[in-house]
Amino acid sequence: MSSADTAFINTCKDILENGSWVKDENVRPKWEDGTPAYTKKKFGVVNRYDLEKEFPLITIRPIKLSVAVDEILWIWQKKSNNIKDLNSHIWDLWADENGSIGKAYGYQLGVKHQYKEGMFDQVDRVLYDLKNNRASRRIMTNLYTFADLHEMALYPCAYSMTFNVTDGRLCAILNQRSQDMLAANAFNVAQYAALVYMFAQVSGLVPGELVHVIADAHIYDRHIPIVEELIKREVYPAPKVELDKSITNFYDFTADSFKVENYQHGEKIGKIEMAI
Repeated sequence: MSSADTAFINTCKDILENGSWVKDENVRPKWEDGTPAYTKKKFGVVNRYDLEKEFPLITIRPIKLSVAVDEILWIWQKKSNNIKDLNSHIWDLWADENGSIGKAYGYQLGVKHQYKEGMFDQVDRVLYDLKNNRASRRIMTNLYTFADLHEMALYPCAYSMTFNVTDGRLCAILNQRSQDMLAANAFNVAQYAALVYMFAQVSGLVPGELVHVIADAHIYDRHIPIVEELIKREVYPAPKVELDKSITNFYDFTADSFKVENYQHGEKIGKIEMAI
């Protein structure tokens, strides 16, 4: 069983069995037909993944890793806020007529800031510190810029990464204010595990532990039957995931830099209705 399966199944069971309903009529998200999108949630969920042992790719349903990596590179490598630079349609619902999602996600990572050593954007500062200041406890990024929230199509959900080098292993904490368990959890875990893999490789480190902290982990009301079926499915061993070892520059990675082997998984679940 993949650690991604374990975390997803246990978290969803906890939400379904012990979670709290959010049925305030003034909830922000709505279904396409205008109906309020209610959720059942747990507050303060923490899941841990040992990336040195395996890559956390869920097996109860398939996740296309190349699509997940393409999105994380769109944000962290291209530092883009325009869906025209993305090869999937994940963000189409939040883009304007020009394809922009406003001053969100990749835009924030591309803004340069003054440090003692010079000007860096957040990504390049992390890469610099992983090579030059490995003992630092200040290697982190933050997308939640309050001054720009009014110009974001969607406030960042996964908003902060804290990196820490421990015994030659690159560990990280992903902080997420909100998590749609069905639509996003397995995808986000794979994405940020891939990011740690890439950062570790170009910094001469090995992947360590990814800690995922979710403030509001929820299942939407219309997703509950799908989740109930999913968590009863057969699980399989984690697949073998390898990163192209020839790449030493973060900006040379592509969505095809990861190779997935022996990926056994359950059936697709079809198109998921999204609450906006």
